[in-house]
Amino acid sequence: MHSSSFTISALHPSLAGHFPGNPIVPGVVVLDKVVGALKKQGYKNTIGFSQVKFVQPLLPEQLCHVEYEQSEKSLNIKFTCRVNDVVISHGSIIVGTNS
Repeated sequence: MHSSSFTISALHPSLAGHFPGNPIVPGVVVLDKVVGALKKQGYKNTIGFSQVKFVQPLLPEQLCHVEYEQSEKSLNIKFTCRVNDVVISHGSIIVGTNS
């Protein structure tokens, strides 16, 4: 199992139009950070998401921990995003071979 962490600044441009006065981080920004973490681990060929569920919102400046692991003999990587041990999202990403 691998892990990574990130925060989204309160000044991030996507927050201005995403519930002004009570901003939450858009799901696409969270997923971009998940893909970025995978790329840092050597998964260069992300094909898409086979499943994603958002359970709780991510607020600006919250520290989000991402855990992910690849199933044996599978091109799916399961991920879970947590804030203070509370799951905020989870799903599966399809990756291609890195050759």
